[in-house]
Amino acid sequence: MHFDRTKTALTGAVAALLMAVPGTAAAESVGGGETVRMARATWDTGWFPAAVYKEMLQELGYEVPRVTSLDAPAFYQAVSGGSMDLWVNGWFPLHSTYEDTYTQGAERVGHVVENGALQGYLVDKKTAEELNITSIQDFKRDEVKKAFDNDGDGKAEMTACPPGWGCEATIAHHMEAYDLKSHVDTIKASYSASMADTLGRYKNGESIFFYTWTPNWTVGLLEPGKDVVWITVDRTEFKPSQQGKFTEEDTTVSGLEGCVKDPCNLGWIANDIDPVANSEFLENNPAVRTLLKKASIPIGDIYAQNAKMQDGEDSQEDIQQHAKDWIEENRDKVDQWLAAAREAAK
Repeated sequence: MHFDRTKTALTGAVAALLMAVPGTAAAESVGGGETVRMARATWDTGWFPAAVYKEMLQELGYEVPRVTSLDAPAFYQAVSGGSMDLWVNGWFPLHSTYEDTYTQGAERVGHVVENGALQGYLVDKKTAEELNITSIQDFKRDEVKKAFDNDGDGKAEMTACPPGWGCEATIAHHMEAYDLKSHVDTIKASYSASMADTLGRYKNGESIFFYTWTPNWTVGLLEPGKDVVWITVDRTEFKPSQQGKFTEEDTTVSGLEGCVKDPCNLGWIANDIDPVANSEFLENNPAVRTLLKKASIPIGDIYAQNAKMQDGEDSQEDIQQHAKDWIEENRDKVDQWLAAAREAAK
């Protein structure tokens, strides 16, 4: 086959230019316009990572017309059955409880955040210091329960997790294992709404007791060490599925800002935040597998974005713009990930 040399040179130059410019048709051709059925968590702190990965998939040429919000049980059922392709909001080992479901047809790939997602219980610093609260076991003391009893039933109220979240099962296990069921009421309403109420009560000078995780806007507005403190457990009580797999070292953090003790045994295993994707989808889309393996987001950047959401930049348009801004600020790294993904598709 013979080509006109002038036209070939021109075409090659244009193609090279297009490949060098993110977002162009030539750069995005690897996805071929295939639709990716992407989910995101119902907890809003996971929406920014989902938006970042959505943008990168679109730069590869995939179509992501919508991102469906799902609770963890629904997502793992969907991704294993093939009605969803992926999300980037897996928490492990917290979500290991769903392994029997998702490992039938899906798998974890890469890390959004590795070993940086903490969980635990916090109280306002003022009450902690006044009543010498250092451990969750202190909530068996009458004066402590009274300080956090908002409805007069003799129990302390703790803002906890909604039904269906992985943390709900762990908190229930803790209440049983630490013999706290008759001392603490766990509030299981919408987390965002419950924490908004908790923040309001703190601003009114009331005592507060809540569960949270990082990254999360809660520790941006209620700063550990200044407004609130992390409290500890006297011993780690693992769920049956975790026994023999982890030790107390896995729940203990040294140098944690705002903890009442150092080292600080939170009672919760530090988690990875991981993508989870349908195995058949990954097999058919090696570019996506490679992107998920390569990409990550610093936990500090997620903190910063979550703070923007709490300052009012919380519309879907805002979150997608945050994602686009982050990609442009990290364009060199993102382009390396995308180049590796394109190479894998060859």
